[in-house]
Amino acid sequence: MARAGRPVITMTMMAICVVAFALDLAIPKGFIFQNFAYAPFLTESEPWRMVTSAFLHSTNFMHIAFNMYALWILGNALEPAFGRARFLAIYLVSALAGSVGVLLLSPIDTVVVGASGAVFGLFGALFVVQKKRGGDLRQIVVLLLINAAIGFIIPNIAWQAHLGGLIAGVLCAAAVAYAPTKNRALIQWGGIGAVALLLVGLTLWKVSTFPIIIFG
Repeated sequence: MARAGRPVITMTMMAICVVAFALDLAIPKGFIFQNFAYAPFLTESEPWRMVTSAFLHSTNFMHIAFNMYALWILGNALEPAFGRARFLAIYLVSALAGSVGVLLLSPIDTVVVGASGAVFGLFGALFVVQKKRGGDLRQIVVLLLINAAIGFIIPNIAWQAHLGGLIAGVLCAAAVAYAPTKNRALIQWGGIGAVALLLVGLTLWKVSTFPIIIFG
């Protein structure tokens, strides 16, 4: 499963986040935030926000700094292990899952941005990889518990996105790490695809429960 090489995908994801952060600061009237952040009530009309929001951050520098530091550490460990394509897929599915978590568990008008859902997906993926390799899981568990506690204690942090991303990251990584030798690639991609389809299904179901507003 291990592959050598520079973490190109990790650096690309970080670059997109940093550029988006800079543009959000440079362009007046919150144009980037208003057009690419996610809120559940926008799911049906602008579903792409479920992913684009994962590349945005609040104007608080600590928000993006923490996520980029975590992404760099986790990406350097996981991208060589999974390979670039699988790592990217796990990252994006986890990002989507973060938005699905917000959709399912938050008020309909909750507005969120940040790579935290995707980062928590990578935390979950690292747990799976370490377990597969027989490594020490205590440090990962402690980090997860600390970050989970922060999500519940500090206001304006979407623990729902953390939970959604974590679950998706574990499921996708398990499909990759535990796939048998026979038809390995097919099973790995099939597993990741199944998680993505589950997220789409949950999204469609939840949107179908939204109240219909009639004007006039």
